[in-house]
Amino acid sequence: MQTTQALNSKSINMPALQASWLAFDNMAHLRPIHTEADYDRTVKMMNALLDEAGDDEDHPLSSLLELTSDLVSRYEQEHHPIEAADPKDALRFLMESRGLKQEDLSSVVPQSNLSAILAGKRKISAAMAGKLGGFFGISPAIFVPR
Repeated sequence: MQTTQALNSKSINMPALQASWLAFDNMAHLRPIHTEADYDRTVKMMNALLDEAGDDEDHPLSSLLELTSDLVSRYEQEHHPIEAADPKDALRFLMESRGLKQEDLSSVVPQSNLSAILAGKRKISAAMAGKLGGFFGISPAIFVPR
């Protein structure tokens, strides 16, 4: 609200804005993403901004990073959607990526149940999803079928 009030209380210096935009545009060429080439260029910029600003919200480039990330995210959602993983596949991935064996989860899921889940013969219950989410430190929703 404060920014809107500031814009309303001042006139925008269009010649200065145009000159600033042209200088910025010559360096960044920031645009809505319509093609894979646009996407690749914008991802490179986003990664460079991440390297520079990181998660420092007070960094002078943080708002440009946020804008660039939004453009990339919108394009990815439309053109590269990620399908939800089957709960058993998500569980298998988490176990493999952390080097866990079935017996390592015995305090959470009885081994016979875990074997049946991984084989696709048994579903993950809501209670079990909660326990698995707690064990892995992630949202239990990962283990709920969609």
